[in-house]
Amino acid sequence: MQTRLAAPFIYTPEGQEADAILRSCVHCGFCNATCPTYQLLGDELDGPRGRIYLIKQVFEGTPPGRASQLHMDRCLSCRACETTCPSGVRYARLADLGRERIEREAPRPWRERLLRWLLRRVLPEPSLFGPLWRLGQRLRPFLPAAFKSRLPAPQDIPVRPSRTHARNLIVLEGCVQPFATPSTNAACARVLDRLGIGLISPANPRCCGAVRHHLAASAEALDDMRANIDRWWPLLESGAEGILINASACALMVKEYGHLLRHDPEYAQKAARVSALARDPAEVLVAEDLSAWSGIGQGRRLAFHSPCTLQHGQRLDGVVEAILRHLGFELTAVKNAHLCCGSAGTYSILQLELATTLRRHKLDALQADDPDLILTANAGCQLHLQAGTAKPVRHWIEIIDAALNTH
Repeated sequence: MQTRLAAPFIYTPEGQEADAILRSCVHCGFCNATCPTYQLLGDELDGPRGRIYLIKQVFEGTPPGRASQLHMDRCLSCRACETTCPSGVRYARLADLGRERIEREAPRPWRERLLRWLLRRVLPEPSLFGPLWRLGQRLRPFLPAAFKSRLPAPQDIPVRPSRTHARNLIVLEGCVQPFATPSTNAACARVLDRLGIGLISPANPRCCGAVRHHLAASAEALDDMRANIDRWWPLLESGAEGILINASACALMVKEYGHLLRHDPEYAQKAARVSALARDPAEVLVAEDLSAWSGIGQGRRLAFHSPCTLQHGQRLDGVVEAILRHLGFELTAVKNAHLCCGSAGTYSILQLELATTLRRHKLDALQADDPDLILTANAGCQLHLQAGTAKPVRHWIEIIDAALNTH
């Protein structure tokens, strides 16, 4: 793709990065075949190729308007297009650069600005989100059905192990996950404890940066990333093997710290090391000897939803499924498993209609063979899917913990 960057962008890091990505696109359109929003809307501008042209125009000097904003807002950043692309176009990074530029140049109505400000202020801050979540759970019996379905009842949290181990991983507790899906990190700690691995939880947990990053607030997101690196660095220097992140979206974000902070003279080297040591639990378990656990899952039929951040972002497609099958679980077939469920961080709040349609399609596929329950690997997907079905939706590490405790 030929580009003619406008003068303000020619010598800037963002302009040069956008230009390199744009030039790698060959206009083939294969990406549209796997784009969830193009499949739903049939509009070229609601597919990756059309959005690439919109971003190209912005960096070439065409002022973006509300239409450009709308089509970029509808993008899930699911990266299915990246998995399909024969040219290796880094679309998700280009979309982030485009959103940031459009956000600066195309003013939003005040209601949209207020909602996005609230999401950036509340969701990433456990001290704010936690009390609001607990208040919502207390009021849950009195809420309308639409709100009640998005707010699960309080869970019984498994007791975390207290043993110490020679091997340790730092765990990202997260900002939303400790309140919305609190069993996940506890279950993971119990599973890893059986493998002789301990989890270290740094004080004052912080958001990984994904919420603010994908809401085009990159400066705020970079501050989140630096704060996490400052918390983790002494523990890594003291011998922690890596950073474990149980939400696949957060794991993907941490794996990108190195790239996003590459121009920061103080943090570039540290960020690169943190990204290299970031681990999804699937990567940890697949490297361990699980032969003693063979057969613990016999008699359980499960449907696994592989989040976009796991299969397209981290490129760990099939790893969780292989672990579950090795342990004896039966996995049902899931049609169009590459398509997004519609959660996509704050997307299910900001694009409710599209997110609800995508969820309905995904649940139809997941429940087609009537599994006992649905598994996933990301807190956002778990909450979003559970709001649309009576069938239990759990993180896959929880079902392994439960099976181990019955054998």
